[in-house]
Amino acid sequence: MLENIESNYNNEYLPLRDVVFRTLRQAILKGELEPGERLMEIQLANKLGVSRTPIREAIRMLELEGLVLMIPRKGAEVARISAKNMQDVLEVRTSLEELASGLACRRMTDDDLQKLKDAEAAFTIAVSGGDTLKIAESDEAFHDVLYNATGNEKLVQILNNLREQMYRYRLEYIRDSGSWERLKNEHRMIIEAMEKRDIPAARKIIREHIGNQEKTILAIIREREAQEAEGAAAKRVHKKDMKKSGKTECART
Repeated sequence: MLENIESNYNNEYLPLRDVVFRTLRQAILKGELEPGERLMEIQLANKLGVSRTPIREAIRMLELEGLVLMIPRKGAEVARISAKNMQDVLEVRTSLEELASGLACRRMTDDDLQKLKDAEAAFTIAVSGGDTLKIAESDEAFHDVLYNATGNEKLVQILNNLREQMYRYRLEYIRDSGSWERLKNEHRMIIEAMEKRDIPAARKIIREHIGNQEKTILAIIREREAQEAEGAAAKRVHKKDMKKSGKTECART
Protein backbone atom coordinates (compact mmCIF):
# COMPACT_ATOMS: atom_id res chain seq x y z
CA MET A 1 0.00 0.00 0.00
CA LEU A 2 1.10 3.54 -0.76
CA GLU A 3 1.16 4.67 2.87
CA ASN A 4 3.90 2.12 3.67
CA ILE A 5 6.41 3.62 1.23
CA GLU A 6 9.31 5.63 2.53
CA SER A 7 12.45 6.80 0.74
CA ASN A 8 15.39 4.84 2.16
CA TYR A 9 18.04 6.26 -0.13
CA ASN A 10 19.81 9.34 1.18
CA ASN A 11 22.80 9.23 -1.16
CA GLU A 12 23.25 12.86 -2.18
CA TYR A 13 25.26 11.80 -5.25
CA LEU A 14 22.39 9.85 -6.82
CA PRO A 15 20.08 11.61 -9.30
CA LEU A 16 16.63 12.10 -7.80
CA ARG A 17 15.00 9.82 -10.38
CA ASP A 18 17.32 6.98 -9.24
CA VAL A 19 16.41 7.56 -5.60
CA VAL A 20 12.71 7.39 -6.52
CA PHE A 21 13.30 4.37 -8.78
CA ARG A 22 15.08 2.40 -6.05
CA THR A 23 12.44 3.33 -3.48
CA LEU A 24 9.55 2.21 -5.71
CA ARG A 25 11.41 -0.88 -6.88
CA GLN A 26 12.01 -2.02 -3.33
CA ALA A 27 8.37 -1.31 -2.44
CA ILE A 28 7.21 -3.51 -5.33
CA LEU A 29 9.61 -6.34 -4.54
CA LYS A 30 8.70 -6.27 -0.83
CA GLY A 31 5.00 -6.27 -1.66
CA GLU A 32 4.34 -2.82 -0.19
CA LEU A 33 3.02 -1.91 -3.64
CA GLU A 34 0.83 -4.83 -4.61
CA PRO A 35 0.36 -6.41 -8.07
CA GLY A 36 -2.35 -4.51 -9.93
CA GLU A 37 -2.06 -1.43 -7.72
CA ARG A 38 -2.27 1.90 -9.56
CA LEU A 39 0.76 4.19 -9.43
CA MET A 40 -0.64 7.69 -9.12
CA GLU A 41 2.02 10.29 -9.93
CA ILE A 42 0.60 13.04 -7.73
CA GLN A 43 0.12 10.79 -4.70
CA LEU A 44 3.62 9.30 -5.06
CA ALA A 45 5.16 12.75 -5.49
CA ASN A 46 3.45 14.00 -2.33
CA LYS A 47 4.42 10.89 -0.37
CA LEU A 48 8.09 11.05 -1.37
CA GLY A 49 8.35 14.85 -1.31
CA VAL A 50 9.42 15.25 -4.94
CA SER A 51 7.98 16.70 -8.15
CA ARG A 52 6.14 14.55 -10.68
CA THR A 53 9.08 14.52 -13.13
CA PRO A 54 11.33 12.03 -11.23
CA ILE A 55 8.24 9.94 -10.48
CA ARG A 56 7.44 9.75 -14.20
CA GLU A 57 11.06 8.90 -15.08
CA ALA A 58 11.24 6.21 -12.37
CA ILE A 59 8.00 4.62 -13.62
CA ARG A 60 9.47 4.40 -17.13
CA MET A 61 12.56 2.65 -15.71
CA LEU A 62 10.35 0.22 -13.78
CA GLU A 63 8.41 -0.50 -16.97
CA LEU A 64 11.66 -1.48 -18.71
CA GLU A 65 12.33 -3.97 -15.89
CA GLY A 66 8.87 -5.47 -16.29
CA LEU A 67 7.80 -4.38 -12.80
CA VAL A 68 5.25 -1.85 -14.07
CA LEU A 69 2.71 -1.93 -16.90
CA MET A 70 1.38 1.11 -18.74
CA ILE A 71 -2.34 0.63 -19.40
CA PRO A 72 -3.93 2.80 -22.14
CA ARG A 73 -6.34 5.43 -20.72
CA LYS A 74 -5.62 4.14 -17.22
CA GLY A 75 -1.96 4.81 -16.46
CA ALA A 76 0.71 2.81 -14.67
CA GLU A 77 0.13 -0.14 -12.39
CA VAL A 78 2.31 -2.71 -10.67
CA ALA A 79 2.74 -5.69 -13.01
CA ARG A 80 1.26 -8.97 -11.90
CA ILE A 81 3.46 -12.03 -11.72
CA SER A 82 2.20 -14.20 -14.56
CA ALA A 83 3.09 -17.79 -15.34
CA LYS A 84 4.02 -16.88 -18.93
CA ASN A 85 6.43 -14.09 -17.95
CA MET A 86 7.99 -16.24 -15.26
CA GLN A 87 8.51 -19.17 -17.64
CA ASP A 88 9.97 -16.89 -20.33
CA VAL A 89 12.52 -15.44 -17.89
CA LEU A 90 13.46 -18.79 -16.35
CA GLU A 91 13.87 -20.47 -19.76
CA VAL A 92 16.48 -17.86 -20.65
CA ARG A 93 18.07 -18.07 -17.20
CA THR A 94 18.32 -21.88 -17.41
CA SER A 95 20.15 -21.80 -20.75
CA LEU A 96 22.54 -19.04 -19.65
CA GLU A 97 23.31 -20.56 -16.25
CA GLU A 98 23.89 -24.01 -17.73
CA LEU A 99 26.46 -22.40 -20.01
CA ALA A 100 27.91 -20.42 -17.09
CA SER A 101 28.18 -23.46 -14.83
CA GLY A 102 30.03 -25.43 -17.50
CA LEU A 103 32.49 -22.60 -18.13
CA ALA A 104 32.97 -21.94 -14.41
CA CYS A 105 33.56 -25.63 -13.77
CA ARG A 106 36.34 -25.62 -16.34
CA ARG A 107 37.94 -22.28 -15.42
CA MET A 108 37.31 -21.80 -11.70
CA THR A 109 40.44 -21.05 -9.68
CA ASP A 110 41.07 -22.05 -6.07
CA ASP A 111 40.34 -18.44 -5.10
CA ASP A 112 37.03 -18.53 -6.98
CA LEU A 113 36.11 -21.78 -5.26
CA GLN A 114 36.81 -20.26 -1.86
CA LYS A 115 34.66 -17.24 -2.75
CA LEU A 116 31.85 -19.63 -3.69
CA LYS A 117 32.16 -21.40 -0.33
CA ASP A 118 32.20 -18.06 1.49
CA ALA A 119 29.08 -16.99 -0.42
CA GLU A 120 27.34 -20.21 0.61
CA ALA A 121 28.33 -19.62 4.25
CA ALA A 122 26.85 -16.10 4.03
CA PHE A 123 23.68 -17.57 2.51
CA THR A 124 23.36 -20.04 5.40
CA ILE A 125 23.69 -17.18 7.91
CA ALA A 126 21.02 -15.20 6.04
CA VAL A 127 18.68 -18.20 6.11
CA SER A 128 19.11 -18.54 9.87
CA GLY A 129 18.09 -14.86 10.19
CA GLY A 130 14.87 -15.43 8.23
CA ASP A 131 14.92 -12.07 6.38
CA THR A 132 13.72 -12.86 2.85
CA LEU A 133 15.37 -9.81 1.28
CA LYS A 134 18.76 -10.71 2.78
CA ILE A 135 18.32 -14.35 1.76
CA ALA A 136 17.53 -13.28 -1.81
CA GLU A 137 20.52 -10.94 -1.92
CA SER A 138 22.89 -13.62 -0.59
CA ASP A 139 21.51 -16.16 -3.10
CA GLU A 140 22.16 -13.61 -5.84
CA ALA A 141 25.72 -13.08 -4.52
CA PHE A 142 26.34 -16.86 -4.68
CA HIS A 143 25.35 -16.93 -8.35
CA ASP A 144 27.42 -13.81 -9.05
CA VAL A 145 30.56 -15.68 -7.95
CA LEU A 146 29.64 -18.46 -10.36
CA TYR A 147 29.10 -15.99 -13.22
CA ASN A 148 32.39 -14.17 -12.63
CA ALA A 149 34.28 -17.47 -12.50
CA THR A 150 33.37 -18.08 -16.17
CA GLY A 151 35.89 -15.44 -17.24
CA ASN A 152 33.43 -14.48 -20.00
CA GLU A 153 32.63 -10.79 -19.69
CA LYS A 154 29.90 -10.87 -22.34
CA LEU A 155 28.07 -13.70 -20.59
CA VAL A 156 28.33 -11.91 -17.24
CA GLN A 157 26.96 -8.74 -18.83
CA ILE A 158 23.96 -10.59 -20.32
CA LEU A 159 23.23 -12.30 -16.99
CA ASN A 160 23.48 -8.98 -15.17
CA ASN A 161 21.04 -7.43 -17.64
CA LEU A 162 18.60 -10.24 -16.82
CA ARG A 163 19.24 -9.88 -13.07
CA GLU A 164 16.42 -7.43 -12.30
CA GLN A 165 13.81 -9.53 -14.08
CA MET A 166 15.04 -12.65 -12.27
CA TYR A 167 15.10 -10.96 -8.87
CA ARG A 168 11.33 -10.70 -8.52
CA TYR A 169 10.89 -14.43 -9.12
CA ARG A 170 13.86 -15.24 -6.87
CA LEU A 171 12.23 -13.25 -4.06
CA GLU A 172 8.82 -14.86 -4.66
CA TYR A 173 10.47 -18.31 -4.38
CA ILE A 174 12.38 -17.42 -1.23
CA ARG A 175 9.23 -16.15 0.49
CA ASP A 176 8.34 -19.86 0.67
CA SER A 177 10.41 -20.92 3.71
CA GLY A 178 10.10 -24.53 2.57
CA SER A 179 12.58 -23.73 -0.20
CA TRP A 180 15.41 -22.64 2.13
CA GLU A 181 16.87 -26.05 3.00
CA ARG A 182 16.51 -27.15 -0.60
CA LEU A 183 18.48 -24.11 -1.75
CA LYS A 184 21.24 -24.79 0.77
CA ASN A 185 21.54 -28.40 -0.41
CA GLU A 186 21.58 -27.35 -4.07
CA HIS A 187 24.30 -24.78 -3.39
CA ARG A 188 26.41 -27.46 -1.72
CA MET A 189 25.90 -29.78 -4.69
CA ILE A 190 27.00 -27.00 -7.05
CA ILE A 191 30.16 -26.46 -4.99
CA GLU A 192 30.87 -30.20 -4.99
CA ALA A 193 30.51 -30.34 -8.80
CA MET A 194 32.90 -27.39 -9.12
CA GLU A 195 35.46 -29.07 -6.86
CA LYS A 196 35.31 -32.25 -8.96
CA ARG A 197 35.30 -30.32 -12.27
CA ASP A 198 32.24 -32.38 -13.18
CA ILE A 199 30.65 -30.31 -15.96
CA PRO A 200 27.64 -32.64 -16.68
CA ALA A 201 26.81 -32.74 -12.96
CA ALA A 202 27.12 -28.96 -12.63
CA ARG A 203 24.80 -28.33 -15.58
CA LYS A 204 22.29 -30.90 -14.27
CA ILE A 205 22.20 -29.38 -10.78
CA ILE A 206 21.70 -25.86 -12.18
CA ARG A 207 18.85 -27.11 -14.39
CA GLU A 208 17.16 -28.79 -11.42
CA HIS A 209 17.90 -25.78 -9.19
CA ILE A 210 16.00 -23.42 -11.51
CA GLY A 211 13.35 -26.05 -12.29
CA ASN A 212 12.45 -26.32 -8.61
CA GLN A 213 12.06 -22.55 -8.49
CA GLU A 214 9.73 -22.64 -11.51
CA LYS A 215 7.52 -25.39 -10.03
CA THR A 216 7.16 -23.61 -6.69
CA ILE A 217 6.37 -20.19 -8.19
CA LEU A 218 3.92 -21.72 -10.67
CA ALA A 219 2.03 -23.33 -7.78
CA ILE A 220 1.98 -19.96 -5.95
CA ILE A 221 0.70 -18.15 -9.05
CA ARG A 222 -2.06 -20.71 -9.66
CA GLU A 223 -3.16 -20.57 -6.03
CA ARG A 224 -3.24 -16.77 -6.16
CA GLU A 225 -5.19 -16.75 -9.44
CA ALA A 226 -7.71 -19.22 -7.98
CA GLN A 227 -8.19 -16.99 -4.93
CA GLU A 228 -8.63 -13.91 -7.12
CA ALA A 229 -11.15 -15.74 -9.33
CA GLU A 230 -13.05 -16.89 -6.24
CA GLY A 231 -13.07 -13.35 -4.85
CA ALA A 232 -14.27 -11.90 -8.16
CA ALA A 233 -17.06 -14.50 -8.35
CA ALA A 234 -18.15 -13.67 -4.80
CA LYS A 235 -18.29 -9.95 -5.71
CA ARG A 236 -20.44 -10.69 -8.76
CA VAL A 237 -22.85 -12.77 -6.66
CA HIS A 238 -23.00 -10.02 -4.01
CA LYS A 239 -23.67 -7.37 -6.66
CA LYS A 240 -26.40 -9.51 -8.21
CA ASP A 241 -28.01 -10.06 -4.79
CA MET A 242 -27.91 -6.31 -4.11
CA LYS A 243 -29.69 -5.61 -7.39
CA LYS A 244 -32.38 -8.20 -6.59
CA SER A 245 -32.78 -6.70 -3.15
CA GLY A 246 -33.20 -3.23 -4.65
CA LYS A 247 -35.84 -4.44 -7.11
CA THR A 248 -37.74 -6.16 -4.29
CA GLU A 249 -37.80 -2.95 -2.24
CA CYS A 250 -39.05 -0.97 -5.23
CA ALA A 251 -41.81 -3.50 -5.84
CA ARG A 252 -42.96 -3.25 -2.23
CA THR A 253 -43.23 0.52 -2.36
